[in-house]
Amino acid sequence: MITQLTFQPQFRSDSWKILLGYLPANASRRQATLARKRADYTEAIGQHYHIDDTMRSIQEQETLRQVLVDVPRTAPTEGLFRDDRVRRCLEKILYIWAMRHPASSYVQGINDLVTPLFVVFLAGCFDDVLKYDKVLNGSILDDRDVSNQMLAEIEADCYWCLTKLLAGIQDHYTCDQPGVQRMVGRLQELVQRIDADLCQHLKNKEVEFMQFAFKWMNCLLLREFNLKCVIRLWDTYLAEGEGGFENFHVYVCAAFLCRFSAEIQTMEFDELFGFMQVGRLV
Repeated sequence: MITQLTFQPQFRSDSWKILLGYLPANASRRQATLARKRADYTEAIGQHYHIDDTMRSIQEQETLRQVLVDVPRTAPTEGLFRDDRVRRCLEKILYIWAMRHPASSYVQGINDLVTPLFVVFLAGCFDDVLKYDKVLNGSILDDRDVSNQMLAEIEADCYWCLTKLLAGIQDHYTCDQPGVQRMVGRLQELVQRIDADLCQHLKNKEVEFMQFAFKWMNCLLLREFNLKCVIRLWDTYLAEGEGGFENFHVYVCAAFLCRFSAEIQTMEFDELFGFMQVGRLV
């Protein structure tokens, strides 16, 4: 007998945290883990963020400046990320991650990766399906619905899950971003095998894969999809394990190109390049 499942918004939130290795699979250990990790993050805020600028090195000041520039550019069409409290959360997450990972530090594109995590973890706090859907659609909620304590917990969870996510694609954000370049190269090889005519057309029009696909790999299509679509896509990436963001993503991008192959092959350079750049593929 098939019964309708009760609406449980926390299922996706908890599943992502488990799949990223942040929450233990053993449910009896989760609350202790959350308490310890959130306390660790709170300590990091005091150590790295809430300090006088004179205590920061020149490099640290430059990193903070770049974060402060990029946060207002993050998901600019989504009301949720225009909220001042949410922006302060993003600033702390990104800056503290950079301070704790000096080998790569902060790189543009990392700010986009926080947005699906933040939306899913915030939506998971609501049993009300209307509020849940509102958050998933990128809308801000009334301050009475989102307490400062709730935001602090979501911020900490986002930091740790971002850390786990980036650990698997670390060389995407180191000097020269070799991981991103490797994925672009693999995309070109894959499309060449599947649709040689499409590759030949791009070559004839002097459009290089790096010109349009670098952003697709760097930002994982977060600037091409709306948030709700990205979240559904990330369900699959996370379920794929370590290869989701590194390998499966390449096949997703290849599927886009092949889906629109016939249309692309009718385009001249200006139209083709614009088509690739502005996210009209989705």
